Amino acid sequence: MISASSMSVLLVDDQTSIRSLLRNSLVQLGFVKVSGVRNGLEALEHLNANPTHLIISDFNMPDMDGLELLKAVRASSTIGKTGFIMLTGQANKELVQQAISAGVNNFLAKPFTTSSLKSRIEAVFGPICGA
Repeated sequence: MISASSMSVLLVDDQTSIRSLLRNSLVQLGFVKVSGVRNGLEALEHLNANPTHLIISDFNMPDMDGLELLKAVRASSTIGKTGFIMLTGQANKELVQQAISAGVNNFLAKPFTTSSLKSRIEAVFGPICGA
C-alpha cells in the first residue's frame, strides 16, 4: 500500500477552479505534496526541477495541450515513467486512442468525484492510504 502523503502530484489545468477542486479532493485523500500549473509548458518546467510521482492533466489547454504534454513526458529519459492521468470533459474516441497510444495510465472524466479520482489513482499505483 502506498502512502498518499509520500507522493507528489502535479495538477495541470488552465482553469484555476478545476485545479482547486482537484487539490481539495487530493487533500481529502491524504495527499500533501500537490502543485499546480496552467499548461503543458509550465508543467515541463516544473517536472524538470521537481520529482513528481503523478501528473493529472487536462486535455484542452493553451500553449501545450495534455496530449502534447503526455508525449513530451513519455519521450523523456528522466520523467518518462511518471504516472499520468488525463482529465477530460470530452468522450472523444480519437483522443482516447491517441492518449492510450502515447502511454497514458488512466482517464478521469469531468465532472469528477473524490471517489472517482481515488479509484483512478489506485488503478495506476495500487491501494493508497491517507495521511
